[in-house]
Amino acid sequence: MRATEIIIRKRDKEELSKEEIEFFIKGFTSGEIPDYQVSAWAMAVLLNGMTNQEVTDLTLAMAHSGETLNMDKLVKISVDKHSTGGVGDKTSLVVLPVVAACGLPVGKMSGRGLGFSGGTLDKMESIPGYRTDLSIMEFEHQLHEIGLVLTGQSKSLAPADGKLYALRDVTGTVPAISLIASSIMSKKIAAGSHAILLDVKTGLGAFMQSIEEAKTLAKMMVSIGELAGMKVVALISDMNQPLGHAVGNSLEVCEAIEVLNGSGPEDLREHCLVLSSHMLILGKIANNLEQAMDIAEDAIHSRAALRKFEDLVAAQGGDASYVGDPTRFPPAKCIEEVKALNSGYISQIHARLVGEASVLLGAGRAKKEDKIDHSVGLVVSQKVGNFVEKGDVLYTIHGNCPEKIDDVIKYLEHAFVIQKEKIPSLPLFYE
Repeated sequence: MRATEIIIRKRDKEELSKEEIEFFIKGFTSGEIPDYQVSAWAMAVLLNGMTNQEVTDLTLAMAHSGETLNMDKLVKISVDKHSTGGVGDKTSLVVLPVVAACGLPVGKMSGRGLGFSGGTLDKMESIPGYRTDLSIMEFEHQLHEIGLVLTGQSKSLAPADGKLYALRDVTGTVPAISLIASSIMSKKIAAGSHAILLDVKTGLGAFMQSIEEAKTLAKMMVSIGELAGMKVVALISDMNQPLGHAVGNSLEVCEAIEVLNGSGPEDLREHCLVLSSHMLILGKIANNLEQAMDIAEDAIHSRAALRKFEDLVAAQGGDASYVGDPTRFPPAKCIEEVKALNSGYISQIHARLVGEASVLLGAGRAKKEDKIDHSVGLVVSQKVGNFVEKGDVLYTIHGNCPEKIDDVIKYLEHAFVIQKEKIPSLPLFYE
């Protein structure tokens, strides 16, 4: 069996066998199959897709490419969440401490930014000292002690996915539905969670542009989870405009802390409460959505969720004083407001362009070895459906390079569309 033959078969739209997929993943994990061959294969998958059987075989091959966790010996029930990525999506920073504060343990392994989509780990690393490289032993101990872990993927846990995840980001293969589904579910299977809530984004700032694409991905992941004996629920949510206002690492952490303090943008707060509620139902803390919403809201109002977030930061070596005083985060050197040139209703805020603009500022990576600038990003002041007067602020740029600020203004020239006719606001969820 040769890697070249497997690439050619997928290029020619043929179905790969379980043995071929296992051979390819094993070779990639060990280093025997080089990056350039895997890049070619990933592009073939993007263009030609995979069958449900192929995706399941790929998921299990990646899940078992290293160690696996057994949550049964640690907690009675563990519920995980995953977002398929978006712009301004800092929900894990709110949802995880809310759910953990309600008595439901959450052990989550997150990823870094992919393309225009920000990464949870990059956001958390804007807190000085915060570790995202916990060992499996540390993961298990912390989950048992405080009921909450938010770390990077252990190199010994689904290592094939870790390598493929980084490669997809720089080879134009991020949007492949089969690779997204297998990547997400392989980590969840390896991490041993009993139930999973999936937040599947759709729209201009999502990898799934249409609702139908999002449903295809959601159904694929639910199917994989069920085959692995897990309970999986998927929500289809809007990503045509950024979630909340902040786009950029430390900016998003500060906004998440605002929500945990009982304030913050209304759309972000509501989104996080819905996600938390579904997790509480999966974890058998609540019997229905109304009861779950009450429990989740109480965790925020009582500041129990905020205290749990402080516990998380401290447990993983971070300076928890930043949670109590977000003004400690170093600001960007250059802050510039961009204002509306005419009055009217906001009919579009192109989320993908906003995400790409934040990458231009240094909040994301163009190459996998690029370093993140945690202080830069954008704060979008408006939402679709808002009425603005000429001169109202549309967004604020936080940057450390004047030339990049000029580039961003030009890049976002057509991202904000204003029209005379009134337009309804966008829904948070579709189904």
